[in-house]
Order: sequence, then C-alpha cells, then structure tokens
Amino acid sequence: MPRILNFYMDDSGTRAPNREPLPYNKNAREFFALGGVLIDEDAEAAARKLYDEFCARWSISYPLHSVEIRHRQERFSWLALDRFERDKFMSDLSRTLLSLDILGLACVIDRPGYDARYREQYGYRQWHLCQTAFAIAVERAAKYARKIDRKLRVLPERTSKVDDDRLVRYYDDLRTSGPPFAKDSSAQYSPLTANELSETLHEIRFKTKSSPIAQIADLYLWPIAIAGYAPRNRPYVALQSSGRLIESRLTPSQIDVAGSKYSCFELVRRHRRGC
Repeated sequence: MPRILNFYMDDSGTRAPNREPLPYNKNAREFFALGGVLIDEDAEAAARKLYDEFCARWSISYPLHSVEIRHRQERFSWLALDRFERDKFMSDLSRTLLSLDILGLACVIDRPGYDARYREQYGYRQWHLCQTAFAIAVERAAKYARKIDRKLRVLPERTSKVDDDRLVRYYDDLRTSGPPFAKDSSAQYSPLTANELSETLHEIRFKTKSSPIAQIADLYLWPIAIAGYAPRNRPYVALQSSGRLIESRLTPSQIDVAGSKYSCFELVRRHRRGC
C-alpha cells in the first residue's frame, strides 16, 4: 500500500465570478480561498485524539466551526458571555491547533483583483474562482507529497452536488492534462506535468463537517486567507512561528512555487505602497 498524505480542503467566500464590475475597496476583504491542512495518514489518529480531548475538556459535541467561533454566534454564542472563559477557550484551542502534526496550505484569490485582471478579456466567461484555486492548491500539495515520497489524497468538504462535481472534474483534468493555465505565464511556477500529477494524485474523497480534521482545515484556512490583507494577524503569526505552515518545510526559493498562493493581489499591494 502506498504511503498517503491527506489534503483536507475547505472554502471561504463566493466561488462564482462577479456579474457586475467589482471596484477595489481598501476597507473590504473580498476573496475566495480554498485550502486547509496537509496531514500524513499515519498522523491522523494522534490528531483526532488531541481533538477529542479538547472537545471533552469543553463539553463540546458539535463541530468547531470557524465563523461561529470568531463571531461568538449560534452554538458558540456562550463565548460572548464571559471574557475570562472566552480567553481560556481561545488559548486552549490555539495550543491544540499548534500542537498538531499538520501543515496549512491554501490558494487565496482577491476578487476585485481577479475582476480587474480578467473582466475585459473574458467578461461573463470568467472561470469560477474554485477552478483556479483548486488547481493551484492541489498542484502545490502534490509537489510537497512528492518531496516527502507520498501519494496525495484530496479531501474537500462536501457542499452541493454541482460544486462537488466541479471539483471532481478539476481533479480528473489535473491527472489527465495537468494544470489548466497558459504554459508561458505559468512556467515561472515550475508546474508538475500531467504524468507527475497522475502518478501522485491517489484519489479524491469528500468529507462532511463532522470530520475532526475537516474542522481543523476550516480553522486553519481563515488566518491563511486573511494574511493576504493582514500578514501580521495574530492567528497567522502563531501558525508561522510554530512551523505549522507549509512554508516552514520549503526553502526560500521554493515558497513562490510551492507555498500558499495569493492570486490577483495587485490592487492590495498597490494600496499598501500608497500608489
């Protein structure tokens, strides 16, 4: 049996392209992100044990949902009642997430930047943003799997039949045709070939939010996505400092071609420079 690296994937934001032009707003963080965590199949039992112990400490029998935790809403509305208890919970959650033997990886697309880059050329024929994000994130995960001599299993969170079927199609296309980008513009990223992807990609299998590792992918994805706008956000810095991002396993020259990808962020960078 091959040794397997699992890539648990979640998404954040809207994957459909904008129907109307989307101007850049410096006060908004409008993005689509797809990614999560890489974990060796052999390390999953230990990760689930730490997850179970955390949930037991807090008498939690429901999913650790990032949006609910951040906004202290719905099943996590109790976090708004007592600041001391909230701080204790967040510290424990952070310690648990940082102690797991996993790596965060994602592709994040700035929506205004995507619109500015492609609207004039493609109009309503722009790709769904998940096509770009899935191809980039999975190809980079496959690079890391090859680096550590593993096959890659892709485990997206189940959403709708239409969107799940799209991901299966993108996955099959990667195995048969390679990344879908123009060869001249993508050459700088040293993409894997169709043959390399075919021999590395093991299978695609969907998970539900009841999966502990899928929940952890959700919790990792948000700080990675927000780092495109606020690279010093506290959760991201904690992941970075603890070596829980894929960049910690890459040389500086490999980060641009195998680390988390921030796509179409030209408008964000221009604003930072004051242009």
